[in-house]
Amino acid sequence: MPINKAVLAAFKAASRIKPDIRKSYEAQRVAEDVIGKLTLPDPRCRIDEATATMADGFEVPLRVFTPLDIDFSLGSGLKVTEDSRGTILFFHGGGWVNGSVDFYIDACTTMALKLERRVVSVDYRRAPEHRFPQAPEDCYEVARQLHAGTLLADADAHNIVLFGDSAGGNLAAAVSLMARDRGEFMPRTQMLLYPATYNDHNPATSWFDSVRENGEDYLLTSQDIVGYMELYRSSPDDLHNPYFAPLLEPDLSAQPRTLVITAEYCPLRDEGEAFAGRLDLEGSDVACYRVLDAVHGYLLYPSVFRFVKDTYRIIKHFLDGEELAEGDEQAWLGILGTD
Repeated sequence: MPINKAVLAAFKAASRIKPDIRKSYEAQRVAEDVIGKLTLPDPRCRIDEATATMADGFEVPLRVFTPLDIDFSLGSGLKVTEDSRGTILFFHGGGWVNGSVDFYIDACTTMALKLERRVVSVDYRRAPEHRFPQAPEDCYEVARQLHAGTLLADADAHNIVLFGDSAGGNLAAAVSLMARDRGEFMPRTQMLLYPATYNDHNPATSWFDSVRENGEDYLLTSQDIVGYMELYRSSPDDLHNPYFAPLLEPDLSAQPRTLVITAEYCPLRDEGEAFAGRLDLEGSDVACYRVLDAVHGYLLYPSVFRFVKDTYRIIKHFLDGEELAEGDEQAWLGILGTD
């Protein structure tokens, strides 16, 4: 499905004037911080601050979004609905370098309201100040505490969903692998939105056509991904670690029920779908959809955009069994487990 010509021209122009992320990530952080501070609160969602203590004593900041049921007609005030469906543990994107809980306030508010679930957003330590494996270790420990009931006493481990977009999808997949390998807990459900799962994004050597097809003109470039990974890794050996690139894991069995959603014009599209295919082949319950006419990072777009609305409809179908209306398949392509 072609993108509008004017929009595509804007994407191309923006993509080609972007500075090298290895030199510009600090400036991008400043811009994201300003945007985060300008986000207006939604009265339908309560936002609380929390922390989780790591093994080294560091307090990882958390932001907790609780959907509220507001009955304006009766003037009956607010009713907390946090226990109705469960808790989403969210790992934000940003290439392990950018992104923050502040930058994702609007996205997490929308998530809590549309999915009628409490959302816990994790401000894991970012590279290059804290390189791999710090981010997955932070995310793992928060997930462990949440499943153990020591982080939020009323969290039902059976109704916790790991969710991440882009680098956050990578972290969610890594946490599930770490949980299986360490045996301390096991997530039941994970959702990965245009996740990074592989280690090679050089158009000349990558296994995946989407790196070549979508690696220049659609905002996130293949050069960006290579730069982010250079900032994230501690050494070249990390590139071969499955917790860094989950598609490299030789045994992807015993993983949670998984939803993978990719974007048609994203350079990470094919590796996300390949990861879903591996999970399916090795026995996990997997659904995979490709959102058409969409680019990487669209979760941060306003919720009126079709890509965002379609994504939440797919998620509600996956989590709650809500039916997808007839004809909706024209907006996305079902890849796996989408009957």
